[in-house]
Amino acid sequence: MSTPDNNQHGSTLTSNKEECTSCKLNNEVDAITDGINKVDILSDTSMCASCGKEGNSNNMNTCNKCKSVKYCNAACKKKHRTKHKKACEKRVAELYDEQLFKEVEPAECPICMLPLPSDDQTTLESCCGKKICNGCIYAMRMSEGKDLCAFCRTPPPSSDEEEIERTKNLMDNGNGEGCLLLASYYDHGLRGLTEDHQKAITLCLKAGELGSAGGYYNLGIFYDKGIGVERDPKKAKHYYELAVMSGCIEARFSLGLLENREDNPHRAFKHFTLAARAGNEEPLDAIKLAFQYGLVTKDEYASTLRVYHERQKAMKSDERDKAAHLGRTGEWDNMYDT
Repeated sequence: MSTPDNNQHGSTLTSNKEECTSCKLNNEVDAITDGINKVDILSDTSMCASCGKEGNSNNMNTCNKCKSVKYCNAACKKKHRTKHKKACEKRVAELYDEQLFKEVEPAECPICMLPLPSDDQTTLESCCGKKICNGCIYAMRMSEGKDLCAFCRTPPPSSDEEEIERTKNLMDNGNGEGCLLLASYYDHGLRGLTEDHQKAITLCLKAGELGSAGGYYNLGIFYDKGIGVERDPKKAKHYYELAVMSGCIEARFSLGLLENREDNPHRAFKHFTLAARAGNEEPLDAIKLAFQYGLVTKDEYASTLRVYHERQKAMKSDERDKAAHLGRTGEWDNMYDT
């Protein structure tokens, strides 16, 4: 009888030992968690850049421009303004360049979902406000045998007046591309409208404010070339930069040309490189020249060419090639009648 009792008792001791080990592990986990919480609390603590007083980051006054320093109150912020100004301006410039030189993925066609090619190979439909690649328009015309919007199947406008009305409706509904389209009609005197550069400039600004990168890009062109306004490289650069940060690849190349004219070759070729990597063919000669002059390394040059060809390949389709061929031969506008 003693043997079974000893075995049972031994089993009990083993069970208690395991339970104690588990408790110990739980205590260790709790200790680690407390340590992490303490680190989190410390990470929320900042020091006033003026007086050195510590405080909770969430309750402190942050520099409105650079966002990199904090103050315990508005008085300390004002007192430190003169000392902080130079460093603040430097940091603001760095943040601006980070945004300016950020690679942006090109927009996609809403139908084929391939990256959109350059503007001369796309069409903005005034019925639905969608920018569609000409390849999808070509496919629509071939399959349906008539000229309908490839996205919403709406027939084309029957008159210039109807086209203008559709475009104004897009603009009134907050569509920046529709606003830009109307600007182009005024700029070139199309669709029965009288040529009016001032009206076009106003509409381009509104288009940009509504989110159209092309609106800012065209404003840059107006000021860069002196079309309808006095030539102003500073304003041209400003609008080109806004367009670039909104995703306009063509604007980046134009910005690079402007930077080069202002004797800023490193910034210029940085823009050329990013434009080429996005699939823009125009900067390639400039990048080759930059490589020859040592402004771009061999590896950077090779990488840019590789990415350019990959981007071009991603934008290609049989339908787009056929549409481009019809455009070159002048048959595009009458294609759906054949």
